[in-house]
Amino acid sequence: MDVLDQIEEFRYSPQLREMLYANSIQKTYNAGHVILSEHAYIRSIPIVTKGTLKVIRTEEDGREILLYYIKAGESCIMSFLGGLHNETSKVRAEVEEDAEIRFLPMEKVSLFIREYPQWLDYIFRLYHKRFEELLDMVNAIAFKKVDERLLTLLRKKKELSGNNMLSITHEQLANELGTARVVVSRLLKQLEDDGTVKLGRNKIVLV
Repeated sequence: MDVLDQIEEFRYSPQLREMLYANSIQKTYNAGHVILSEHAYIRSIPIVTKGTLKVIRTEEDGREILLYYIKAGESCIMSFLGGLHNETSKVRAEVEEDAEIRFLPMEKVSLFIREYPQWLDYIFRLYHKRFEELLDMVNAIAFKKVDERLLTLLRKKKELSGNNMLSITHEQLANELGTARVVVSRLLKQLEDDGTVKLGRNKIVLV
């Protein structure tokens, strides 16, 4: 069964599901591919059918921070909002795990909002989820130490990939946490000393 058939809002509206298939284009991407760049105009919205995307915000000084992940069956609410208002993207969407993505043109997004209540329900559900995730991120930055945030991020990546061996560099983790590489390297060494992880070249194994 296709992942779109499993989405609650689409399951109760076969016509909406058929219109999505008919009006969207599916593409396949490898990990690391950027499907949406900051400051680019949004011509279509992505619906992930396989794999994972990560959404990142970059500050003027070049620092980055991970905002949230987009899993199969989900879309990027920032794309919805920016595209509907003809604004440029405020974030970068990058493939975390090899992905298959359906792209729906913005004119169809607007049409579906007017014609299919289930489509609006889908958008609001995603908006609610992303809002809660962003609140969690703000809470983590404000009240949690970097070592707690690092371990949470590693466990999240393990959950998304289904693998306790993560192929990632200290630099990548530092960028996603919005901190310095030397800080991440020091904290990873502490986690290794505690027996929480095992470190290898460009890989981390959660024990």
